[in-house]
Amino acid sequence: MVCPGTSCPACIHLVCMLPMQTMSPVNTVSPLLSSAPFTLWVTIPYTIFLVILVPVYWVYLGPQNFLWACDIALFMTLYALWRRSVLVASMAVLVTLMPDILWVADYVARAVSGSDFLGIGATAYMFEKSVPFFVRALSFFHFFLAPLLVWMIYHIGYDVRALRWQTGVAWIVLPVSYFFTDPVRNINWVHGFAGIPPAWMPPVVFLLLIMLAVPVLIFWPTHWLMQRLFSGANTFKRA
Repeated sequence: MVCPGTSCPACIHLVCMLPMQTMSPVNTVSPLLSSAPFTLWVTIPYTIFLVILVPVYWVYLGPQNFLWACDIALFMTLYALWRRSVLVASMAVLVTLMPDILWVADYVARAVSGSDFLGIGATAYMFEKSVPFFVRALSFFHFFLAPLLVWMIYHIGYDVRALRWQTGVAWIVLPVSYFFTDPVRNINWVHGFAGIPPAWMPPVVFLLLIMLAVPVLIFWPTHWLMQRLFSGANTFKRA
């Protein structure tokens, strides 16, 4: 027997008896949450850049160097590009945007006038002739990493969970940098600014202040800005 179509009383009764979820559209996954990577013209060159950077840094700067927050952000960005991860991209922009703006300003000021814009020697290593120029040139990622992450967030949205997740990461990385790296390297500035240990307080107290200051003074303002800029239709938010 052939069904006469949607006007058939039996068919109407059957459809009404189906669970509601079976009547939802087939494609219920938001494109913002797709696992497809970004356009390959961005993802592949960025991947090649890291393939070059990692062995060079490992040989010339040592594995400790990868504990720098900006270097960790490089790997987070790589993951976010390939996996289209809203959360990881949002975490990376928190740790990147403000520090990279300050790094670029300090570098330009030092290159143009020789002045230390930040007063903490943040980019002094870029002018050390003892370090091969090619190794120093890789640090120019500070010019493009933050804009890249903002562009990504513009397309896939900003995840408000990033603030607490990135704070948790920082509270792991900062103590590890303090206890397990060479104090002379001063990874993530945990031993004082400009390489000068704080004589006015115990070193561990300074570490605790850094752990408090980073989320409050760096992460939170960027988190606030991302919410304000990307609060439209393209923004994926989760409390």
